[in-house]
Amino acid sequence: MGKLSTHVLDTANGCPAAGMQVTLLRLLPEGGTQELRRLTLDADGRGGGPLLEGEALQAGRYRLVFSVAPYFRARGTELPAVPFIDEVPLDFGIADPASHYHVPLLVSPWSYSTYRGS
Repeated sequence: MGKLSTHVLDTANGCPAAGMQVTLLRLLPEGGTQELRRLTLDADGRGGGPLLEGEALQAGRYRLVFSVAPYFRARGTELPAVPFIDEVPLDFGIADPASHYHVPLLVSPWSYSTYRGS
């Protein structure tokens, strides 16, 4: 059974991004988006289980939006009024809904990196 998961690591503080807000959207073929979930990452910087799994995971285009600046501000990081990175939107595709798609994010207030994890 396929599933979608995420994990965020705070590279500025060397820890999981516990408490970060994440929104999962489906990108619609005709344009626009459909919000599927909003969640708060747990103490390990994870969604507390799959974001989608089974029949809910369909082939198509998706977007994860990570609320980076609010997370760092909540940790006490001083950011300018207009932060360098406010949100990180990651667009990705699900080609095989029977597979596991893991979308990790490594993030600081000044940079981020992602890849297809396992």
